[in-house]
Amino acid sequence: MAEESLRELLGRLHQQLGASGRNVDAEARQLLTTVMRDIERALEPAGESREDSSAAAAAHTPRLESLAVRFEAGHPGLAEALRELIDALVKAGI
Repeated sequence: MAEESLRELLGRLHQQLGASGRNVDAEARQLLTTVMRDIERALEPAGESREDSSAAAAAHTPRLESLAVRFEAGHPGLAEALRELIDALVKAGI
């Protein structure tokens, strides 16, 4: 999957997170923010830290899956966006 598509998915995830407002607990919001930041760093132009950023982003996949399950009932849009992001990351090898 192209980096542009991953960026679009990240944008949608940002929108879903914003739309959920205060309904998402602080711990989940912090984890999502950290994960998205790591993924955005992994998508930056190649540099010395890109491998480290890609590894950090990939390390979050199990957490993303756990969050998707956690949000399924109360925030189905956010859960769907997370699952699409997980799928895209796996296909991109991140």
